Amino acid sequence: MYKTLMYICTLITEKMKNSQLYKGSLNTIIMKMLEENGKMYGYEITQKVKLITNGDLKITEGALYPALHKLEAEGLLAVEVEKVDNRLRKYYKLTPTGKKETVSLLAELEDFIRNMQNVVNPKLSF
Repeated sequence: MYKTLMYICTLITEKMKNSQLYKGSLNTIIMKMLEENGKMYGYEITQKVKLITNGDLKITEGALYPALHKLEAEGLLAVEVEKVDNRLRKYYKLTPTGKKETVSLLAELEDFIRNMQNVVNPKLSF
């Protein structure tokens, strides 16, 4: 799955940094980060994605937080608030429903990538 995410991020960042493809992948990226790391706070998610993509993919707060709130409202994420250095920090984690949805989204994404690879680089013989 990690290689799949890296491939997705590479596809997105090469030519489509601000396209609908990236925007449509944000929830999947967030959920994959939470699947791999357990609970994370928003800034941590942005930095992890930036690190994984060598700085090519930058998730803005303006895109991240509405997505996190929407996923929470849909019951896919839960929030834990912890006090860190005298500040309250919101940690997001997948709910059981969110874990199931992540598996489904990643399987769908792998199918999409496989089909796109076949379209972009067909290996047909007649």
